[in-house]
Amino acid sequence: MLKIQIERFGLRHKFKILDNKITCYATGTEFVFYGLWRQIDEIKSLEGIDVHWAEEAHLLSEEQWKILDPTLRKEGSQHWIIFNPRLVTDFVYKRFVTNPPPDTVVRKIDYDENPFLSETIMKVIEAAKAEDEDNYRHIYLGEPMADDESAVIKRTWLLSAVDAHKKLGIEPSGKRRLGFDIADAGEDKCAMVASHGQLAYWSDMWKAGEDELLKSCTKVWTKARDIEEFGTQGASIIYDAIGVGAGAGAKFNELNEANQIRIHHEKFFAGGGALRPDSQYAKTGIKNKDFFSNVKAQVWWGVADRLRDTHNAISKGEKVSPNDMIFISGEMPNLTKLIDELSMPKRDFDRTGKVKVESKDDLKKRGIPSPNLADAFVMDYVTVVAGGGSIWGK
Repeated sequence: MLKIQIERFGLRHKFKILDNKITCYATGTEFVFYGLWRQIDEIKSLEGIDVHWAEEAHLLSEEQWKILDPTLRKEGSQHWIIFNPRLVTDFVYKRFVTNPPPDTVVRKIDYDENPFLSETIMKVIEAAKAEDEDNYRHIYLGEPMADDESAVIKRTWLLSAVDAHKKLGIEPSGKRRLGFDIADAGEDKCAMVASHGQLAYWSDMWKAGEDELLKSCTKVWTKARDIEEFGTQGASIIYDAIGVGAGAGAKFNELNEANQIRIHHEKFFAGGGALRPDSQYAKTGIKNKDFFSNVKAQVWWGVADRLRDTHNAISKGEKVSPNDMIFISGEMPNLTKLIDELSMPKRDFDRTGKVKVESKDDLKKRGIPSPNLADAFVMDYVTVVAGGGSIWGK
């Protein structure tokens, strides 16, 4: 684009244009070009940069930004971030539009400010507006989409679920549970989400190393012990039993024995086979074992189904049994982060065509950290999706 503009204004003799650099003969100013995906480590060593111009920046990740931001050390240097909004959950939109840092100028530019648009494209825009107003507003007015159509759980469903029990006049009832996602390594965090029947109402996150399993288990066990249920103490714990979490059950047993209190705990193997394998999934005529790649997919789909039903009850007035809904308290700590994490993972398929949830490794490739709160939330509803009762035992 820069080369085209230089030639357009008859300035070709003023610049030296190479494959990865443009230099102005008169001032010595240089444009240097780097690709964020392949050359991010090279960018860290750059010196004397006045302007970092990120074009088509809608896929800029938080990890990349942590490298780019401190790279500009020169006094008065600036970042220019230019992008077409995609999703409200994208890092770049949240970081620079929803909650911009100090000294940031945010400027929204639409097609009606472009004096060079042809009559042909104007007709295309008018036709798009007449055909699909929402799509027109996204593509041509720069409004981000709330929902990613490929996501397992849509953001609009989650927003409808917030305080839906109050809007529908439903009193949550049922067992109290505590989902516990255990950190593995690196930047991963532990997370727990508490629920009462259909209502998820509390959450917490913390950093913990692999050698701090007892400390984390004690934190969760204490929270479960202090939750009241029907006049008695205690909530059931459902925990991730893969990797570091394999030893959590023994820690909970030690705590039960040392305190002479029995806090019930269930292990969750995300890669395990589908529950009730020969039962039909949602009147599809397909057995659970033939539809789901693993139990993780089955539980995510079960949660998604209940959130969709809650959304339909709120937005369309459909009659839905309270037992088929999930509610989220508006006072939930970390609510925004929880909604973001739940709406991130996409539908995927294994080699046999069975559905599964986008893996943490694939999320990382998209610059999305491990959805710890989301996993803890989903684990809260394992017994609900399974039809109640014990899953794999203590």
